Amino acid sequence: MPPEPEEPDEPAAPLEVSLGAPERSVLSALRSAGGLAIEEEAIPGRTGLPLEAVRGALQRLRSKGLAVVEEEHREEVRLSPRGEAALSRGLPERRLLQMLLRKAGPMTPEEIEVEGLHAEERSAAIGLLRRRGFLGDGVPFQLKPGHPDPTNRFPEEAALGTIGDEPASLDVAALKDLRRRGLVDVDHRSTKRWQPSEEGRHAVLDDDSTLLGTVTPSMLRDGTWKGAAFRPYDVRATVPYVAGARPHRYSAWLREFEEILLGLGFEQAEGPLLETEFWNNDVLFMPQQHPARSIHDVLSVVGLEGKLPAPELLERVAAVHEGRPIPGDATAITPGWRATYDRAVAKRLVLRSQTTAVSARYLAAHPKPPFRMFSLDRNFRVEAVDATHSIDFAQCEGVLGGEGTSLRDLVGVFQALADAIGIRELRIRPSYFPFTEPSVEGYVKHPRLGWIEVFPGGMLRPEVLRPLGIDVPVAAWGIGVMRLAMVSLGVSDIRDLFRDDLDQLTGGAR
Repeated sequence: MPPEPEEPDEPAAPLEVSLGAPERSVLSALRSAGGLAIEEEAIPGRTGLPLEAVRGALQRLRSKGLAVVEEEHREEVRLSPRGEAALSRGLPERRLLQMLLRKAGPMTPEEIEVEGLHAEERSAAIGLLRRRGFLGDGVPFQLKPGHPDPTNRFPEEAALGTIGDEPASLDVAALKDLRRRGLVDVDHRSTKRWQPSEEGRHAVLDDDSTLLGTVTPSMLRDGTWKGAAFRPYDVRATVPYVAGARPHRYSAWLREFEEILLGLGFEQAEGPLLETEFWNNDVLFMPQQHPARSIHDVLSVVGLEGKLPAPELLERVAAVHEGRPIPGDATAITPGWRATYDRAVAKRLVLRSQTTAVSARYLAAHPKPPFRMFSLDRNFRVEAVDATHSIDFAQCEGVLGGEGTSLRDLVGVFQALADAIGIRELRIRPSYFPFTEPSVEGYVKHPRLGWIEVFPGGMLRPEVLRPLGIDVPVAAWGIGVMRLAMVSLGVSDIRDLFRDDLDQLTGGAR
């Protein structure tokens, strides 16, 4: 027998869902757009609801499958206050070039400053003009013979004049340079456009304000829930994700970094934040007249006085500074700093400017090798706060020492730490630090900031080790963990490590 003809499908009945008054109003506004998406900020004007109420209703409609959203992300480039000043007065390199052209001869740094270019602008302008072939080497400053045409605009000048246009129309390299110099800021903005889903177009919008949504404790006590009419329960609605307490992502990263070092066999140590000049500088063979001790770098504490170390250690350090033999030795280690060692300076208090002070205290208390120690803690310096510098910063200091320890072992530690946190690009180059010789710097690549220095270190000098009673080679480092965290966490500004934005901390799940 031939098969029975199939009955045609019945048209689907409109979907019945429970909607509150704001949700009905918002969904009705989305329907009235005739199939076009509406920007989120335009919906309050169509509904008479405040923006926050609209946003809450949209999220509830989305969870019920009645509304869909498309999101557009864009960058808006704007001039910073420094950029506005540069646009009106001219970039520092242009102003210096004009000064040199007007004078038609050499200019001293003092003459440049008198002309209105302060020291910071002058340094940047000199470097830029030298790289572009305008300026000869040395002081006084003068134009190089055969320099480029000074009437040609610099790429940064062209970019500065077009800020506010679409980012795609700007010179990428010039824009990057302007951001690095603090002349422009980039804001990241997003636009959300909403429209009803297919189910939302056919959902019933009857007023169900008389229906109850939840059963309260009082209703259970007095029995008023009996015989009441409740809104239907939507079993398809997504369960809201509730994020419990969790560590700040930067704090969690620091704990993970500590665990890596502990796993490599290093012992953790701590030291005081309020430190004497002796432990912060003197024991590290930094001269008491060193410019880093001025108000321009180290934060001094007035009205208080620290305690000096044991007299024997103080005398050994004083002998090295003055170029005398250490008590018990026949000859001096070094000519010293050709100045009398001032014990009053040694007990002055400062906010610790480097965790190397912790290493010095550790080595003085544990003079017998082998040494495998690290300290991860805060330090303080007078710094111009920018994307990679902060007045209050964390540093991971450490020492590795024993018979046969060499610079190769130190580089191996840097490589092991980079590998452990997923960084594969590491560059090492020679460097200089006051209390290590030889010294190196390790650079890792940030996706937006380029190569940044995070792994400085070297072999501690005899002038540091001998007064502490140590006669084996010791490697030391002072890792910039905040910069390392920026690379690992994908942060482009060091200040973002301390943000309390909940969307950032919870990954948007709240």
